[in-house]
Amino acid sequence: MSEDTIRLVTIGRIFRRRRRLLAVLVVVGALVGLGASVVVFPPRYTTSASVLLPGQWEERELLTQVDVATSSSVLDDAADKLGWSGVDGGDLHDRVSAKAADGNIIKISGTAESPERAQQLADRVARQFVSFATRITGGGGEATTGLEDLRKQVENTNERISDLAGAADPGKTVESVEARTSLEKLRTSLEEAMQKLNEADPTNAKSGMVVMGSAARPTGEAAPTRTQLIVAGALLAFVLGIIGHLVAARVNRRLRAEPEIATALGAELIGTVDVPGERPAQRTEGGGRHSRVRRILGADTRWDVPDLLKSGDEAVRRTRYRRVCARLRDRLPAPRRLLVVVPDGDELGLRAAGQLVDEAHGDPVLRVVEVSVEHPMVPDRGFESGALVVLSAGTWTADELSGIAGACADSRHEVVGVVLADAVEARPTDSADRLADHDTRALAVRGQATGGTG
Repeated sequence: MSEDTIRLVTIGRIFRRRRRLLAVLVVVGALVGLGASVVVFPPRYTTSASVLLPGQWEERELLTQVDVATSSSVLDDAADKLGWSGVDGGDLHDRVSAKAADGNIIKISGTAESPERAQQLADRVARQFVSFATRITGGGGEATTGLEDLRKQVENTNERISDLAGAADPGKTVESVEARTSLEKLRTSLEEAMQKLNEADPTNAKSGMVVMGSAARPTGEAAPTRTQLIVAGALLAFVLGIIGHLVAARVNRRLRAEPEIATALGAELIGTVDVPGERPAQRTEGGGRHSRVRRILGADTRWDVPDLLKSGDEAVRRTRYRRVCARLRDRLPAPRRLLVVVPDGDELGLRAAGQLVDEAHGDPVLRVVEVSVEHPMVPDRGFESGALVVLSAGTWTADELSGIAGACADSRHEVVGVVLADAVEARPTDSADRLADHDTRALAVRGQATGGTG
């Protein structure tokens, strides 16, 4: 199986076994997104007004006009004309933007908390930009006055040439023809000069900026919208929930492999037995409200364990237990007595120990005790030939198992072997009453973990 396939299977297992917890996280994330849309990112609306710049403009000149459209002079005038309470030119810097479009068009965008205000802002800034540009390009300075005087002088000269041409000798002498030809050439030169002067006048070429209609009233919110924030919050919470489960599984130090468990206990693996039924829920320290919340969210059961394998019939399972008992008889001297140590809280291990007691039929004699993993204490050695540790895989860490092994050594019990209990899917033909009866007998032979040193 490829690594990618394993990841997909793992994510699917998280989604299947933690769906209630993930659903709660998604709802919380959506609520956080809703809160952010109200407090941090309130609804905003954006619209644009277009300003046409007639004449020939170079790209750098258009960029200059873009800067002019968002300059403090334009925005301050726009803020004064709008008259919005608590809004000045500095506040408009974050609400107004401009860019050059094709066809010598400057698009001025305004953003506000309502469609009406966004439209008013874009229109007002566009008009103030045109007004400001007109003032700085055709403002009636000395240069403009001089050009107007020059035009008048050229017009007067042109009229004088016409008068001279009319008063010239109408005859067809060479001198009169040359005079009239010279006057016509002079008239043509003056008209060409006048045409060039008109074309070169910036007030004619570039001062006729016009606003191309009113800005359209926006019908939808500007990004990020409230819906986008809610969806983003829900999606982020879901992803963080998945990542949190993967990180928790990554740092989980519970031992699952048989060699690791046997090494931690310093003993040999005797065998693996099957326990029908679902895996027991995790125990929550203290119980109470916290335990109920974990149960409601589905967090009281492990998600990082493989799916239950299908079990054989009861005869097959009992054969496994009998084989473990046979191996113990081969290893133990007479009288064959063993202390069966089960970590406290390991329900699978406890059920497997009870089944071992049933299948041993007194040979060897098994006494079951539960030992706390936090403060392990095993009864002092009596007539037992050693200790047999029965537990489920993937439940305990190496330190916890080492503590149990140390408690056995302190009470002079040699750990003769380890038996692992695996949960398997129960067959429909299994008898629940028979399994309950096995558990009852296991409890009947369970001893108290008292005495000795831990």
